[in-house]
Amino acid sequence: MAVRLGDLLLKAKLITPDQLNEALKQQKDSGIKLGEALIRLGFVSEDDITETLSAQFGVPTINLSHFEIDPNVLKLVPADVSRKYNIIPVNKTGATLTIAMADPTNVFAMDDLKFMTGYNVEPVVASEMGIMRAIDRHYGASHAIELKKVMEEMSQVDTTDTNLEVMEEQEEEAIDVDKLVEEGEEAPVVRLVNIILTDAIKRGASDIHVEPYEKEYRVRYRIDGILYEVMNPPPKLKEAISSRIKILARLDIAEKRLPQDGRIKIKMKLSGKTKELDYRVSILPTLFGEKIVMRLLDKDNLMLDMTKLGFEKESLQRFEKAVLRPWGMVLVTGPTGSGKTNTLYSALSRVNTPETNIMTAEDPVEFNLPGINQVQIREAIGLNFAAALRSFLRQDPNVILVGEIRDFETAEISVKAALTGHLVLSTLHTNDAPSTINRLMNMGIEPYLVATSVCLIQAQRLIRRVCTNCKVPTEVSPQTLVSIGFSPEEAKTVQVMKGKGCERCNGTGYKGRVACIEVMEITDDIRELILSGATSVEIKRKAQEEGMLTLRRSGLQKIKDGLTSIEEVLRETVL
Repeated sequence: MAVRLGDLLLKAKLITPDQLNEALKQQKDSGIKLGEALIRLGFVSEDDITETLSAQFGVPTINLSHFEIDPNVLKLVPADVSRKYNIIPVNKTGATLTIAMADPTNVFAMDDLKFMTGYNVEPVVASEMGIMRAIDRHYGASHAIELKKVMEEMSQVDTTDTNLEVMEEQEEEAIDVDKLVEEGEEAPVVRLVNIILTDAIKRGASDIHVEPYEKEYRVRYRIDGILYEVMNPPPKLKEAISSRIKILARLDIAEKRLPQDGRIKIKMKLSGKTKELDYRVSILPTLFGEKIVMRLLDKDNLMLDMTKLGFEKESLQRFEKAVLRPWGMVLVTGPTGSGKTNTLYSALSRVNTPETNIMTAEDPVEFNLPGINQVQIREAIGLNFAAALRSFLRQDPNVILVGEIRDFETAEISVKAALTGHLVLSTLHTNDAPSTINRLMNMGIEPYLVATSVCLIQAQRLIRRVCTNCKVPTEVSPQTLVSIGFSPEEAKTVQVMKGKGCERCNGTGYKGRVACIEVMEITDDIRELILSGATSVEIKRKAQEEGMLTLRRSGLQKIKDGLTSIEEVLRETVL
């Protein structure tokens, strides 16, 4: 098809003979397909290629990034067949199966599919890369074919093709549960777990969920805050997979009744570079087996530059002023996975100087920061936040980070530390900044201690960024903009952006995340309200009068700046 495609594009005057020769040379050097070479060189777009093929063969085109395929239709064509011919089924009507393909003249593929499925096959044209992205998106991981091979190769031991190396040596001592160890070290299981770990990195996932149910076993990745199902290994492998992950995380593989926590450290080659990665492993016994969640801790994704986290200018000035104080308490609030740890680490890096003694108590320690003394909480042996804090106060600290204030004892010691000349940074789980005051009081802290120790509270939520590669303006009525919080004057000028979906964002229209941030400075007026027993609503009203941007307002500003969409702001904030 390569020469034919080149001839067609020449005939349509979309490329010149010199450009075709250059693309053919790149194709030969890099082993990619001609269409991809032409697109990479910028000579044509994907749409140019599909429209040319459509006009030549009289076959309609389809944009797969905007097309959702029924899972029942996908089941008609196995993933390995789909990859072999670079086709994907898109629709079934009666006895006719519609197939998206890059080469509508490939009669061998159509005959094969007709024989395999028993349906009449009708082609529609899509770009080669569009089909490859759709296969990855709908059939699961890019290693889907590998997964099938893994199931078939029960006797071979071969893990080299995943470029993954476990950094810690496995224990050599004998374990009583020999069968579990054998299952966990069989070649297909080893390779499958390696595939799950490495593919998550390639897709930019933050978490991996391995979940057993009565009749199915599924693997999901959380990418930019949203869970996507990527593969369904055979349920009979669930014991072997959980054993393998436990071996890597150095956990007790015989213990299946109690939750366990561990860590996996791996080295991986990615784009020619060796990366060191950490996975935080949590294993929970459920009705049909052990659910495993692995949080990917990638140092490269740790954003220590506060200006890039999502702060509006005034909010950033207030936050920086608070973390540069010699004493007091700064609290960062929000749900799990809202970027609180990243914000606190950014604050620590801001104050991390040779003359500052910084101590942290974390559960768990997510990233190792040079120049900072980090302590791992171990509840099982009595090393909890309160015990660590008491010890810290005898270590001459300037700055103390408490991973989370969970109880009265931790809250009380933190407040006292803030009042005795230390800067204390910590997190709480509350919905917004003003309600944090009442949360501390409900824990048993006296209002006068809260009012005098806390100097700033920040609430945050993570929302997805619109993909910069494919974002386009979209029409939204002024009434809709007013209903979500914009003023009538703003609604006339706001231009909302939306992602069309492209290769870079896997067709979602979103790539990366940014924080909506609400920063409430504890001013003298707010201190008086706290001492007089004011409600969260009254404190919020006063803070807004003094210039606090709420989470919703921060989100609206990001819509205005073209960073995110209305849907994302509505999903994570309230008026």
